[in-house]
Amino acid sequence: MTKISPEVEIRMPMEAFPPVSADVSFISNSFPKYKLDVDNQVLEEPVEDNLGPSLKDVIEQEAFNLSDQHKRISVRDLASKFDKNLAAAAKLSNEAKLREVASLEGHVLLKKLRDALESLRGRFAGINKEDVEKAISMVEALAVKLTQNEGELIQEKFEVKKLVNFLKQASEDAKKLVNQEKSFACAEIESARAVVLRIGEALEEQEKASQASKPQDVDGLIEEVQEARRIKLLHQPSKVMAMEYELRALRDQIREKSIFSIKLQKELTMSKRDEENKSRLYMLDGSEALGSYLRVQPCSAEVPQVSKCSFQWYRLSSEGSWREVISGANKTIYAPDPSDVGRILQVDIVSNGKKLTLTTDPIQTVSGLGSHVETLLRKSNTDFNVVISQMNGKDHSSHSTHSFNVGRMRIKLCRGWITKAREIYSPSMQLCGVRSDIANAAKALFWQARKGLSFVLTFESERDRNAAIMVARKYALDCNVVLAGPDDLV
Repeated sequence: MTKISPEVEIRMPMEAFPPVSADVSFISNSFPKYKLDVDNQVLEEPVEDNLGPSLKDVIEQEAFNLSDQHKRISVRDLASKFDKNLAAAAKLSNEAKLREVASLEGHVLLKKLRDALESLRGRFAGINKEDVEKAISMVEALAVKLTQNEGELIQEKFEVKKLVNFLKQASEDAKKLVNQEKSFACAEIESARAVVLRIGEALEEQEKASQASKPQDVDGLIEEVQEARRIKLLHQPSKVMAMEYELRALRDQIREKSIFSIKLQKELTMSKRDEENKSRLYMLDGSEALGSYLRVQPCSAEVPQVSKCSFQWYRLSSEGSWREVISGANKTIYAPDPSDVGRILQVDIVSNGKKLTLTTDPIQTVSGLGSHVETLLRKSNTDFNVVISQMNGKDHSSHSTHSFNVGRMRIKLCRGWITKAREIYSPSMQLCGVRSDIANAAKALFWQARKGLSFVLTFESERDRNAAIMVARKYALDCNVVLAGPDDLV
């Protein structure tokens, strides 16, 4: 038997429902659809997402594109790409902020809805009350799901902020690199223009000089030809041949006498040096050849130690008539420079007010160095691996390997894409062997790129150091610049 109850219409007063704020905004125009599971779990029905890929997919795709294009895009394209990604990240950040506001408004709306349902639960009974309680459980489940979504939103917001900061820093670095390369390119262009102008002026001067000297050369040749004809007419052929034989004999005698004289001079110098070494208190230790270094050492323990003496090295002229001060060479150690080959070196030792001078034989070259330098000169530029020992007179803390690039127009010192110095050959540039008592002095050189910027560079071998000096001096001489050490006579 079925019990039928009459339909009762219940009118609720308007004040029973709390008002909803009018300025609440929603991300979508319709309320999401939910359904209740068997365990009273709220399940959201899948809807089509028209907002595009998720934030994680966008970040992974952009990271993959950046790593894929890093080796084949230019610096300017890289800066433009960073700017575009920065704008996209800012847009994603704004969208995350809108989602955060929408999540906050969703919490407010769910709270108001739950309060309204709680007020209704006390007014209904039976099936209606069960429906109200079911709705309240669904609202609570929605609140829990909204809290979970809010946590995911906070994580996405953190990732977006991290991506924005990374792209900002990368964009600034790319812009700095573009400006640096632009300035270097402008300097290269200006130097190339200056070299072209100098070459043009030199060609014009050479052409004018050749045009001015051409008539004089022709007149001189005519006079010589006429004089030769006159001599031929005055003398018989037999007498001319006899005079030629006599001249050849005289030349041979003069050559023999000069060779004998040079031999006597060398023997006399060696004998004097042996006599001086017998009474000397100090001696030079080391090979008197390029690629090694000379060290002043006491001959006995009774003489003053070298730490209490002062030193000054000199470079004698080829004739031995005068000597040149080697500026900065005032230590116990001196590594010969390629310009010292064939020259005699001297060092003055002052101790307790007394002066003593030690002299070397002519500095010998290294076999195979000349052919190696000729091979390097066939290239447009040559790279050497170096370590910066000192910078501007102070010890350098880093011992990383740098590239010392010697080109036809300039010298460049860099590590990867970081450039320490890049200068064209100019009168202010200096290059010579190191003149201090640092370790591996035979492998080190002193390079002043410009006034206020100098380096002491240590090469991998003595051969590389000497080859770099000789190649750089040859290229600089082609640009009408003489590379030498501080205060050297050029």
